[in-house]
Amino acid sequence: MIHPKTELKFISNEIGYGVVATEFIPAGSITWVLDKLDREFSSVEFQSMEDIYQNILDTYSFRNNQGNLVLCWDNGRYVNHSFNSNCLTTAYDFEIAIRDIHPGEQLTDDYGYLNIPTPFRGIDEGTRRKIVYPNDLIKYYKIWDKKLLKVFNRIPHLHQPLQELLTEEMWNEIVAVSKGHQEMKSILNNYYNDESRTEERKPSKEKNTAV
Repeated sequence: MIHPKTELKFISNEIGYGVVATEFIPAGSITWVLDKLDREFSSVEFQSMEDIYQNILDTYSFRNNQGNLVLCWDNGRYVNHSFNSNCLTTAYDFEIAIRDIHPGEQLTDDYGYLNIPTPFRGIDEGTRRKIVYPNDLIKYYKIWDKKLLKVFNRIPHLHQPLQELLTEEMWNEIVAVSKGHQEMKSILNNYYNDESRTEERKPSKEKNTAV
């Protein structure tokens, strides 16, 4: 479930639609949580589907660390890619804002941690990275972990509209990590090791919409 203080909005002809903040969302806010309405499909289920359904999943789903495709039921599936994203996923089935997000600003993810099957070229944002590769999570997890750690301790101290979707056990673990009593699980835990993927494959055409 996506943060309630957001809405779907047309961004541009190049980008299409995206998810934007309707109110100020401070760094450390939980911006998305995997919930009971999100659908999960195995690779066998995917391969048995007609093309029309496979195309939808190719466009709007992401792969978890089991290699299953996860399709968000709400606007979460429209969160766009950015090489300088303001949200990061965690190893706890939720995402957080790693910096303040202002009204009208897009919520963005780095698709490098979503286990994409093939490389693609993102819209040029002036960053050194231009292409998203299937193994980016292995390359950049230490950088992403550091970004998460900078704001993770803020989670228990902010109003979290999505907190009710977390179990009590999960919330207690978040509190323990924020107090330094427990180490934060690395984002690397989200990696799906699929030997059939390779970063040497030719990148697909430019893309900046939700997977």
